[in-house]
Amino acid sequence: MSTKLTITGTLPEGTRLGEFELIRVIGEGGFGIVYLAWDHSLERRVALKEYMPATLASRADGTTVSPRSERHRDTFEAGLRSFVNEARLLARFDHAALIKVYRFWEAHGTACMVMPFYEAGTLQAAVRAMPHPPDEAWLRRLLTPLCDALAMLHAAHCYHRDIAPDNILLLPPADRPLLLDFGAARRVIGGMTHSLTTILKPGYAPIEQYAEVPGLRQGPATDVYALAATVHWIITGHTPPPAVARMLDDAYEPLEVTAAGRYSPEFLRAIDRALIVRPELRTPTIDAFRMDLNARPEPKPRATREADPDSTVAQALPVVTEVVAEPAPAAPRSRRPAYAVAAMVAGTALAAAAWSLRPDTPADTATTARPREPVETVLPTAAKEDDGIETVLTTAPTAAGPAPTPPTTAPAPAALPPPTEKPRPPTQAAAPSPTRRTAEQAAEEVRRTECARLARGGLFGGPSEADQTRARRLGCSG
Repeated sequence: MSTKLTITGTLPEGTRLGEFELIRVIGEGGFGIVYLAWDHSLERRVALKEYMPATLASRADGTTVSPRSERHRDTFEAGLRSFVNEARLLARFDHAALIKVYRFWEAHGTACMVMPFYEAGTLQAAVRAMPHPPDEAWLRRLLTPLCDALAMLHAAHCYHRDIAPDNILLLPPADRPLLLDFGAARRVIGGMTHSLTTILKPGYAPIEQYAEVPGLRQGPATDVYALAATVHWIITGHTPPPAVARMLDDAYEPLEVTAAGRYSPEFLRAIDRALIVRPELRTPTIDAFRMDLNARPEPKPRATREADPDSTVAQALPVVTEVVAEPAPAAPRSRRPAYAVAAMVAGTALAAAAWSLRPDTPADTATTARPREPVETVLPTAAKEDDGIETVLTTAPTAAGPAPTPPTTAPAPAALPPPTEKPRPPTQAAAPSPTRRTAEQAAEEVRRTECARLARGGLFGGPSEADQTRARRLGCSG
């Protein structure tokens, strides 16, 4: 194995680490180096990541990595343990949106992990190359697999805590997202050196990542915030204000306002809720975030109320008004006072009573039940034939004074049939039929009864001008 080193401590091309041969460096950070390597066993290209915190360690003999000084040893070893634990963690999961670890090992004072090699760019580079922000459909295709992968992690009580556009690859040909490593070693080392700028990405890190205090513990909502901040950056081109600043003076502008019209209100509302600075008010889990994202538009009944039911009610109201108002003009068409109807009914009842008192009518239970039947038969007949009671009411107004009363009807109503009826000449008895004679008598009784009622003040109050006019038309004496 070659011992030639670069200035940054990377291993040279052609170096063999077991069955893996290094081809070139494809990535380098403050806590590790990523090489493109060839797997001679399976004959495939892989990505090999080596733990190498440049600020804490160096490569003394070309292969072995050791702390730069004893005061860095504890921090270096804590980072190494975290690096190995992350490799074990990633090896446990198998998801299309999570990077897979083929194998890992410790050797030469450091550790390495081997992963698939992807020829793809980061989400950050892809969005910056776009002429304008992607649409909602593109963002939903991005979020669906990422949410699924995070849900798998969270179910095992594991949290990524390093979600950002530069930590997501977009794999061709359909821009499938892939979450890169968790950066666990970086967080451990940063925490031990009290370097928040090392372990946090302002704008993407929620407030609970700045300090572990009661009520601000990290959890699923931590990844929810970072994922929503990534979407915010894609839509607006900038991150939300740093969480620490928002705790003092929250200047966050909701996407539901700033991006209205370009995305659905439900989608923007879900991102805004996931970016609430206080964890207890924020979207609590990935499942809740997915429910918010997949929330349908406002319930259909509201839209229906604005259209169909309202219009139906508006059309139905005039119909109801017409149905109610239709019978009302009936009274003005005839121009008869309401009490005339009552008088007609009362007269009909009296006529029926007079008919039932004839000497030749048997007084049985059937006779007492007959008064209700003439009510339905006499009224239409009288109105149609202009006869009987209706004749009296319509012809009486033509008389200048009291209407002449036939001598045979002079006796009082109690004398029905009158005692003078039988000695009448045979010529008078043969002309009218008994039924006709009885109707005339009943009409006279109705007239008398109505005159008596008008003299008492009427059915609906004291004497009125209408009552007086009615009395004159019926020929009632003063």
